[in-house]
Amino acid sequence: MTDRSYFLPPRRLLRISGEDRQTFLQGLVSNDVAKATPDRAIWSALLTAQGKFLHDFFITEHDGAYLLDAEAARIDDLKRRLSLYRMRARAAIEAVEGWAVAIAWGEDTLKALDLPDEAGTAKPFGGGVAFADPRLAGAGARLYLPDAAALEAAGFTPGDPADYDRLRISLGLPDGSRDMQVEKAILLENGFDELHGVDWKKGCYVGQELTARTKYRGLIKKRLLPVGIAGPLPEPGAIIEADGREAGEMRSAVDGPDFSVGLALLRLEALESGAALTIGETVLTPLMPDWVALPEKKSA
Repeated sequence: MTDRSYFLPPRRLLRISGEDRQTFLQGLVSNDVAKATPDRAIWSALLTAQGKFLHDFFITEHDGAYLLDAEAARIDDLKRRLSLYRMRARAAIEAVEGWAVAIAWGEDTLKALDLPDEAGTAKPFGGGVAFADPRLAGAGARLYLPDAAALEAAGFTPGDPADYDRLRISLGLPDGSRDMQVEKAILLENGFDELHGVDWKKGCYVGQELTARTKYRGLIKKRLLPVGIAGPLPEPGAIIEADGREAGEMRSAVDGPDFSVGLALLRLEALESGAALTIGETVLTPLMPDWVALPEKKSA
């Protein structure tokens, strides 16, 4: 039996419509909105003027409007912040009612949805839209649907969100404000460059100056990375130590049948030292996904 699962995460949709919808969003978010089309989805973020994280979201185009998939608990804040910038732009911002965001993963997920094995590819599906995760195709698919009937007809069954969390975390993918501190996190510490969440050629957007300076001056001192966990599961925000010195902070984590995994914001100097990473009795082992590009060690 094919092992393909789905669940409905705590996410909601915003619809951005109107003839100025592209230029309106283009001046605000970190990615190139022109790349979000009916056959392509992107991952992007809204930042403070100082370049700190506020919201991340996925964007695709459907029926002549942009659909933004964001955290349900913070959707009103995202709508409010976007509305502050709308001014005279001919664009409407509204919550989408009656539709759900779904995440699908497992054996041959993209093939079952008739999607190419390429991050971000999208197509109409079940009266809505389906797309390969634009960060990594190996993370499965996201769907915006009026109901889950089409997913179940394609061979997907309701799954345990913890199973998806294990996949997401092992790949090093952040999950919004669970893993990135609002008004503190920096995009490049959290993989937005390698995971296609920033476009370096699109021009100005809110927080662009600091983001560009961070990249071109090599100012990254920390990275969000997956870690294997031996011992009690740490709480989010727990301080990680190496040789008695602060080495980072814990983010989301999940128990596993064989071993536990989590995401941790780690100081690069602690990684370079090779010292054991601990939180009390718990030992953390950094896991290095293929997509992660760390700065080269400086020669002595």
